[in-house]
Amino acid sequence: MTLLLRTLQAEDAEAVLRIYGEGMATGHATFQADVPNWQEWEAGHLPECRWVADEDNAILGWAALSGVSSRCVYAGVAEVSLYVSASAQGRGVGSRLLERLVTSSEDAGIWTLQAGIFPENTVSLRLHERYDFERLGVRKRLGKMTYGPLAGQWRDVVLLERRSQRVGV
Repeated sequence: MTLLLRTLQAEDAEAVLRIYGEGMATGHATFQADVPNWQEWEAGHLPECRWVADEDNAILGWAALSGVSSRCVYAGVAEVSLYVSASAQGRGVGSRLLERLVTSSEDAGIWTLQAGIFPENTVSLRLHERYDFERLGVRKRLGKMTYGPLAGQWRDVVLLERRSQRVGV
């Protein structure tokens, strides 16, 4: 079996949203309470730098970027979303996706990537740090969970950033 990284297509929508829902179910992936429809997902992510990990026509994970602001000075700053199916975790899928996302973001002229990760998601924190994301700090009690076993609890979010050494220097 060969893992192929390819551009995310509209035909991948069902798998992408299913994997997003798996991440949401952990309670440690996002504040978002409901899986969006495909139009909402598309509107929330930049059209460039969207990747899926495909193994024998099965989507194992995805990575995409969202803009952080509509102000022109932030045109080269984007936020990372990366989700791996529960059945594929621990197989290097996230690493391959993040590596491709970093490279393609620089090819697209993006000079800063940022990520907000719950402190309990230690696997994701370590993964981002392996790809030169620096911990800038912890945003204390940033938001309150509205769903799942942590509903009603305030959550901290670790803010990480990766500044390109190739773009915007």
